[in-house]
Amino acid sequence: MVVTLLNTSVSPFGMRVRIALEEKGVNYEYSEQDLRNKGPMLLEMNPVYKKVPVLIHNGKPICESLIAVQYIDEGKLIAWCKRCMQNKSVSKSLADPQEVYGFLVELRKKFGLE
Repeated sequence: MVVTLLNTSVSPFGMRVRIALEEKGVNYEYSEQDLRNKGPMLLEMNPVYKKVPVLIHNGKPICESLIAVQYIDEGKLIAWCKRCMQNKSVSKSLADPQEVYGFLVELRKKFGLE
């Protein structure tokens, strides 16, 4: 899993994402961006707004800090569910993680939270 954060050290929005990554124990590469002279990676990963932070996971950009934090939380939830499913006593009482994820995606759509 390759995770990169495009950010500038003074961005409070980027700090939010950095805190989430650190709290969840996600290994990531940090790429400091000069907002006065925007580099090609930032322009490629956030071509519409050209702003930081941008969280890049396996080449896929996530461009808003709140969405990035939510993405970090969901990924860790799925990983936790997979670990739990390996324990037979736990796996019998838990729903399939992909089924739970699908249900949550549908709820988000239903309530316009996309």
